Amino acid sequence: MIRLSPRSSNPWRWIPTLYFSQGIPYVLVMTVSVVMYKNLKISNTDIALYTSWLYLPWVIKPLWSPLIDLFRTKRSWIIGLQFTIGASLAMVALTVPGPWFFRGTLTVFWLLAFSSATHDIAADGFYLLALPSHQQAAFVGVRSTFYRLAMIAGQGGVVYLAGTLQGITHDAARAWSWVFVLTTLFFVLVASYHWICLPRPSRDHQADRSPTLVQGYFSVFKDFFRKKDIALSLCFLLLYRFAEAQLLKLVAPFLLDERNAGGLGLTTQQVGIIYGTIGVIALTLGGLVGGYVISRFGLKRMLWPMILAMYAPNVVFILLAWAQPNNLFIIGGSLAVEQFGYGFGFTAYLLYMMLVAEGEHRTAHYAICTGFMALGMMLPGLAAGWIQEKLGYVNFFVWVCVATIPSFAATALIKVDPAFGKNA
Repeated sequence: MIRLSPRSSNPWRWIPTLYFSQGIPYVLVMTVSVVMYKNLKISNTDIALYTSWLYLPWVIKPLWSPLIDLFRTKRSWIIGLQFTIGASLAMVALTVPGPWFFRGTLTVFWLLAFSSATHDIAADGFYLLALPSHQQAAFVGVRSTFYRLAMIAGQGGVVYLAGTLQGITHDAARAWSWVFVLTTLFFVLVASYHWICLPRPSRDHQADRSPTLVQGYFSVFKDFFRKKDIALSLCFLLLYRFAEAQLLKLVAPFLLDERNAGGLGLTTQQVGIIYGTIGVIALTLGGLVGGYVISRFGLKRMLWPMILAMYAPNVVFILLAWAQPNNLFIIGGSLAVEQFGYGFGFTAYLLYMMLVAEGEHRTAHYAICTGFMALGMMLPGLAAGWIQEKLGYVNFFVWVCVATIPSFAATALIKVDPAFGKNA
């Protein structure tokens, strides 16, 4: 049973809102932006290229994470960044209807991405400082659940709302502008709420800026790159999702593109329901099942079944692109199968990052691993749109299946302790 702190610092008052607000800007930048640009008639090449670059702040965020300790408190960082995110969303709303909307919104999305990545650092650090260890363990499921709900709210709710407003206004730019006005209001409200309700833990203070701290900063990176078999581990982190990184950038464009262009011709509302809601629920269930089977059998035993489960369902995209079915149940069921497999297989990747991060600087080393994880998504996605436009959707999805070979090769090379991840 979870024992609650006094009312002023009751975790239920701030953990759900903190992690829901942590997930929203990420999904807006990385997923919703793709749908918006597709609605605004940007080419697949440009969508994949430029939105992939938006991963960069999450790639390099370990480089400035010590600054969160050196200047002010985690609480002040969280509140200040949430107001900054709100201001960034307002700038998107103002920029979308303009003649230079693509350059303008990309510039603002960059600011939003850096603010969101920095907010992640501050929020995770605050969580560790504000809760005793027993509550950290008790609420880890709560924070994960509300982060996933943010994914559904973004990919499902926001996209569906944009489609509804397009039907009312008959103007995609105006519809998306209103969507970002509403998300701006949400962040103003949530930042104001956290200003009042976030606790003020005594341990939340800026660190001493001493020379030893600077030396410690560099020693964290030195220790990481001296780990045994680190080169093989980094290859695995970069290549495990090599094919999936290309696929994910083109799923929404494929669903939205007209049938004569090789797509499925779905409406924005249908994409919000099928991919943004049903797909994310399947993804979440896959992750839960993946965590359970690893706890039963261990990571080493489940590694190959899980990577096969992640990539085998990609065949459904070849079939969808070839047959172009009209039945929404067939399309939704196919996407649910693929997303479940992705969530199931991705669990192995997350557990392997924890294995790599083990040691004295576990928190910092895990942050470095997440940087390589983001890099592994960014680099393959850069050319995905160009490849698709050269090959067409059917051949592109065939290419995605061929592109799993580096992932399997990297998996074959790593070494995993048979007991890791398995309950005693």
